[in-house]
Amino acid sequence: MRAARTRGLWNLVNLSTPLGLVGAVVARCELRPGPLGLIEARGWTAPFPGGAAFTVGDVVFTRPGLRMTPELWRHEGAHAAQYAACLGLPFLPAYALAAAWSSWRTGDPASRNAFERGAGLVRGGYVERPVIRTLSLRPLRRRG
Repeated sequence: MRAARTRGLWNLVNLSTPLGLVGAVVARCELRPGPLGLIEARGWTAPFPGGAAFTVGDVVFTRPGLRMTPELWRHEGAHAAQYAACLGLPFLPAYALAAAWSSWRTGDPASRNAFERGAGLVRGGYVERPVIRTLSLRPLRRRG
């Protein structure tokens, strides 16, 4: 629990949790305490971002009707720790780059996304997709 408190304090100071709370209020989500020191913002209905749940700081946004499991809470808690490790809001562009990389490699924004893999693909409800574009470190052969 000490780690959760430290993470929570850090995400408060780095402004990621306040941003999540403002987003929840603007979206008229119901706020309630969750496990692991997280805050659930229930009722996110906007189409972006996709997925059943997403995290901003220590605030976990959930879609209407989603039943959060202990595994999914652990997955979202790992994302909250990633916000802290990235010093808050820099997590957002870093995550976007990781999702773009994964989409390019697999056609799926999660399968090769370092943040999703670090949080646990299966815990987050993802299915790992195979790599469809490989990288080669061999030099190109010259013609002629």
